[in-house]
Amino acid sequence: MTKATKLGFERPHGSTLAERLAEPRRFVQVVAGPRQVGKTTLVQQVLARSALPTVYVSADEPSLRDTAWLAAQWERGRLAAAEHAKGALLALDELQKIPGWSETVKRLWDEDTRARRKLRVILLGSAPLLVRQGLSESLAGRFEVLHLPHWSYAEMRDAFGFSLDEYLYFGGYPGAAPLVDDVDRWRRYLLDSLIETTISRDVLLMTRVDKPALLRQLFHLGCRYSGQVLSYTKMLGQLHDAGNTTTLAHYLELLGVAGMLTGLAKYAGKAVRQRGSSPKLQVLDIALMTAESGLSPAETRDDPEFRGRLVESAVGAHLANAAAGGTCEVYYWREQNREVDFVLRAGKTLVAIEVKSGRARDARPGLAAFSEAFGPKRTLLVGGDGIPLDEFLLRPVEAWLAS
Repeated sequence: MTKATKLGFERPHGSTLAERLAEPRRFVQVVAGPRQVGKTTLVQQVLARSALPTVYVSADEPSLRDTAWLAAQWERGRLAAAEHAKGALLALDELQKIPGWSETVKRLWDEDTRARRKLRVILLGSAPLLVRQGLSESLAGRFEVLHLPHWSYAEMRDAFGFSLDEYLYFGGYPGAAPLVDDVDRWRRYLLDSLIETTISRDVLLMTRVDKPALLRQLFHLGCRYSGQVLSYTKMLGQLHDAGNTTTLAHYLELLGVAGMLTGLAKYAGKAVRQRGSSPKLQVLDIALMTAESGLSPAETRDDPEFRGRLVESAVGAHLANAAAGGTCEVYYWREQNREVDFVLRAGKTLVAIEVKSGRARDARPGLAAFSEAFGPKRTLLVGGDGIPLDEFLLRPVEAWLAS
């Protein structure tokens, strides 16, 4: 079952980026998202279709990159824009590797704004933490983000022919898809090139982490308990490195920004209670969970408990990736022995979702109790005698929020 991408496959986000670039020049366009979700490929596809002159450069090339180099590349874009009536496109990749990049971009962008130059700029970076920091510190009010999440089941099916079972094991990393015929090689790629690279380069090198061993342990724990509510106190009881609940909450936030693991808060209708709740651990790509488990595809299918957690985590990842892009907020709900797996909130719209995954659970379904307490717009049952899992995953989250 060799998985080869269709020639020219482009994510739906490509048309969104192209539409934004066709609008009057207002913002620096920032393409953001986890490692290996196709940010560079998408931008290059958009540039190839553009009717404007384009300049693409990357700070990842093996020579010294500094703000002087950045200014010189920007000047290339200015020259291209001056030669075309409608301007030009400049794409700057791996900008986080240039110290002081955000201040330089701000200065150059403001100069172009005052001079009314028609240079449109796209920024990309593989370290979400550092990119976000640079945007908030120097480019406030000057940028617009197009968030690229992990690939959905629909995208992996269309590009690589994945079946539902294959997606539940191999997840949404397009770069790993050609390796699925060799599961050991696929797993090694995930562990070394994705997981370890993200933790060591995007998290540990880009922000202060006093206890790196604790952060790594937290990631492994999150993969093992994805789909389960676990208090910070219980987490500390299973981790070997001394820490405190505040440190764990911060590290979980860092892993979330890096696109690996998040903690869903309990829905209570009051933000203060949400922040103080025990998190529901949730991987942002199901492949992180299976690669960490060491189980083969056949072993995951034959283990009802693990299979059930995979199903629930796949639904959770689908929702959490939409939340990362601003579509909605995602929570869980639990009171006494009643639980709702996921609660979506978008403005005043509230949707409750229960997943029938087949795994053993401590809490009983609580859709009726939640509906009585909060009056959601709709309640959804996924799996079993409800909405088929493949149908739910194939539709964008916006469809389940729409009237």
